[in-house]
Amino acid sequence: MAPNLQKAFDTLERQRAQLAAMLKDVPADRYLKSTPGAWSLAQVISHLITSERLSLIYMRKKALGIDGFKDSGFRQAAVFVLLKISQRFPFRYKAPKAVVENTPDVVSREEAFAQWDKARQDLSNFLNSIADQHSRRLIFKHPVAGMLDVRQSVAFMYEHVRHHRQAQPEQDDMPQP
Repeated sequence: MAPNLQKAFDTLERQRAQLAAMLKDVPADRYLKSTPGAWSLAQVISHLITSERLSLIYMRKKALGIDGFKDSGFRQAAVFVLLKISQRFPFRYKAPKAVVENTPDVVSREEAFAQWDKARQDLSNFLNSIADQHSRRLIFKHPVAGMLDVRQSVAFMYEHVRHHRQAQPEQDDMPQP
């Protein structure tokens, strides 16, 4: 894996391990309980997994023509900074229709994290297939920010988890990566 992708992926995995450790002792009824206008922890985890899976499907498809895509530049870097800032505020954003339509019913915490393990292994395999010179190719289309490169896509996954973690008040004591 390209060094910059490895670093981003390792950070993403540390974040997930911290989240799993934090949720390990949450009682099942609290994990599954939603309140009016807010998702349960189980729904948030399901949403994150679905978002990552769909992102990977898109990137795999685009990677088939990776030689024909441009590298990211100053514009994408600036847009990514704005996207990152937007994810750090507790504002609610409407999930993209494709994510909503493809998010399955919630499952147990154990099953959810097993699914996430599989999704992350698939992501790792994909990142291993990206040549170092292609890590800045614009192959992911964020619904608002537009095209991002592979590295920015992985960084967005981190920010997406962080955003949803902030939205859960009982998660405020989670250590920062």
